[in-house]
Amino acid sequence: MRPLSTCWRLAFGALALWTMGFCFVARHPSVDAVDFFSYFTVLSNVIGGVALLAGAVPGWRDTAWADGLRGGAALYLVITGAVYALVLDGPVTTWAGWVQHRIMPVVAPLDWLALAPRRLPARRTLACWLAFPLLYLVYVLAHGAATRWYPYPFLDVRRHGYEIVTGYTVGIGAAFVTVAALLLGGAGLRRRAPPRGTP
Repeated sequence: MRPLSTCWRLAFGALALWTMGFCFVARHPSVDAVDFFSYFTVLSNVIGGVALLAGAVPGWRDTAWADGLRGGAALYLVITGAVYALVLDGPVTTWAGWVQHRIMPVVAPLDWLALAPRRLPARRTLACWLAFPLLYLVYVLAHGAATRWYPYPFLDVRRHGYEIVTGYTVGIGAAFVTVAALLLGGAGLRRRAPPRGTP
């Protein structure tokens, strides 16, 4: 399984990072670098690409930090795919869109569950998983207040007001906690499952 999993991670990790690099180079002139990296989709795909590549490198593979990064990437990409499909409800019309919103949100959690870590993440790792989207929200609201630009319409305080934006963020926050619990539970079941052929 190791050569196959290494090829899998190298291929999809490189695909994610190459796609983000392509999108950055090809971005519209009105989108500066700060705005480009203000999209959670971009950040989650970059984290996913780095996590998969780190999980393929001998010496890094199966380390606590690499497994923690894989788990975080799985969490963020599941939410990325779900929010795009359920909240933004936008059609995927480009190959880059497919990579960002359809392929990587499946690849990252599949990698995490099929190749479960030897040790489940410590509590501080789980806290880091959940702290990142919270810090992202703080950044988006502060950046939006300063520039009057928001990366996602459901976070646009000018359009909706804080009450509606708070409702969206609470719902998405609950989704983060639920998906994190499911990923940890799924990885735990995989670790406890007996090998094939075991009576």
